[in-house]
Amino acid sequence: MFEAVLQGLYPKGASVSVHSFNPIDSSPSPQRKLLLVASTGGHLAQLVRLAPGLGASPSSLWVTFDSVQSRSLLAGQRRIHVPYVRPRDYLGMMRAAGIVRQVLKHETFEGAVSTGAGLAVAALPQAAISGVPSLYIESVSRVEGPSLSGRMLAASRLVSVRTQHPAWATNRWRTHPSVLSTYHSLIRPAPERPSLFVTLGTIEGYRFDSLVDSVLASGLADERTVWQLGFTTDRIDLPGQVHQMMPTAQFVAVALNSDVVITHAGVGTFMGLLELGIFPVIVTRRKHRGEHVDDHQMQIAELAEYLGIAKAVDSPDLTADVIRFAAGRAIDTGVRIPLPSDR
Repeated sequence: MFEAVLQGLYPKGASVSVHSFNPIDSSPSPQRKLLLVASTGGHLAQLVRLAPGLGASPSSLWVTFDSVQSRSLLAGQRRIHVPYVRPRDYLGMMRAAGIVRQVLKHETFEGAVSTGAGLAVAALPQAAISGVPSLYIESVSRVEGPSLSGRMLAASRLVSVRTQHPAWATNRWRTHPSVLSTYHSLIRPAPERPSLFVTLGTIEGYRFDSLVDSVLASGLADERTVWQLGFTTDRIDLPGQVHQMMPTAQFVAVALNSDVVITHAGVGTFMGLLELGIFPVIVTRRKHRGEHVDDHQMQIAELAEYLGIAKAVDSPDLTADVIRFAAGRAIDTGVRIPLPSDR
């Protein structure tokens, strides 16, 4: 399957020359013009945070989807938007690959970097074929091994691949510093009955009723609770304010003014909350409940719990005690990425 999809992403008759990409980890980093490619959500949030250490210059070009997040995080940056590529949408990857090929015909780059997902498979082989040294940094959520995108790119032999987890590094998969290693938790005074912000993310086509039900069962949801439900529609049994989607500025304001934020274990949402100094409760979407395409959110949840930068649970284990614990914690972080705003 990998080979068939990858063959579809290469121009016919292309002459492939492999160039290794050597990340620059020292500070200050030499600046260079990079092609920076990532799907929105956690992939984009990670690449934005990693880009300065890679030496990305202002002339670098970002390729991603058009969303409130991408417009906010990349405000003032050179960027192009490609149509949304759903998970394992191979036709969408091929369409995106065609757009990247056109970019590479008109601009030259000193390197190409991606943190996933489908856009990485679409773009990095095209860059490598064009002679651009290309690097794939696997998502920090992949604690136990590479994603499907990572396996496909490693199999292509065109791209340098890195993991953020030394435990599964190999000669092929070398280590890149984790984006989570600079966050630390702090203790703060906690109210007995905290106000809640419950945000389920915006992943298309997947409901998360089990999380909503567990919050209700905790007994802490009240008229102060704010819900951002995404694609978990038609929940009319909820106290407080209910939103399907929220503008980024409103999301940030609500998160900062709530005692506890309860969220799905999506890397993008999780990292955004950490950047706001929020110690969240993260709840895993599970494949067997039809909440996601696989169980990779369990890996980031386990890592967050191990690092002490979130309280991570599965839906049935979300209790009032878990929520009160998070109310007594905050996050201290080092270098911050720009906070979201409406633009």
